[in-house]
Amino acid sequence: MKPAPFVHHAPRTVEEAVAVLGEVGHDGKVLAGGQSLIPVLNMRLATPAHLVDINAVAGLDTVEVRGGAVRVGALARQRRVERSEEVAAALPLLCEALTFVAHPVIRNRGTCVGSLAHADAAAELPAVLALTGGVVEVVGPGGRREFPVADFFRGALETALAPDELAVAARFPLLPPGTGTVFTESARRHGDYALAGVAAAVSIQDGVVSSARASFVSVTDVPLVLDVTEAVRGQEAPLARWDGAADLVHDVVDPESDIHASAGYRRALVTELARRAFADAASRAVKEGDSAA
Repeated sequence: MKPAPFVHHAPRTVEEAVAVLGEVGHDGKVLAGGQSLIPVLNMRLATPAHLVDINAVAGLDTVEVRGGAVRVGALARQRRVERSEEVAAALPLLCEALTFVAHPVIRNRGTCVGSLAHADAAAELPAVLALTGGVVEVVGPGGRREFPVADFFRGALETALAPDELAVAARFPLLPPGTGTVFTESARRHGDYALAGVAAAVSIQDGVVSSARASFVSVTDVPLVLDVTEAVRGQEAPLARWDGAADLVHDVVDPESDIHASAGYRRALVTELARRAFADAASRAVKEGDSAA
């Protein structure tokens, strides 16, 4: 199939893009990377009358580490962020998560901010934004504003963005020293949407676990951050036992069944992934501490 007819707009500035979005309202969709949008249009699951193509807008492709965060512009391609040495040194979790996004040819075109704006529960980047306590920067007719991650995602494929607003960047805050991170997921084939996934962060102080948190992929409608610190606080790393933390994941996560997997299978899978992710993140935190020493 091919998309339904639409009017193509190619604004040159953020202000022009916002003006067009204001004119077309709910009849418009923003095109950045298009790796999620174009298939939806081709299958006519969405039939917008207007497509606002922001690829000619200058200044939206920046990737920088500043102010204690990795800031990614709306046109920064996933592959560029994934391969950035500066990002890898500052926030390895982000680069690791991006290696699980589809295939390199998709990441060559897809954008990080576009993935966040699409708000797919099976996407990797919302989980990373949630775990780091990130922010989405937005421009609308009233000027600029920022959405903390907890306020941005409203439901599956639903965000707080108004029809006349454009997401221009996302900020992923850096994690404290002594923190190890892991991103892992399980899919039927590499590049498929994950049946379940986990982003984990474990902090070590004086050789013991001081903090442990995780966020999830494909098992919650909106990004959920679970703090399991009390289950492991004070245990020596990397010998900490993560059974209690995994039990918390099992009790809190409430996935739904679909054609790919039952709810019970997803819950069991994410529980085991979390157990492994916490252990591996703790090991990485210990290695980081040894390197710093």
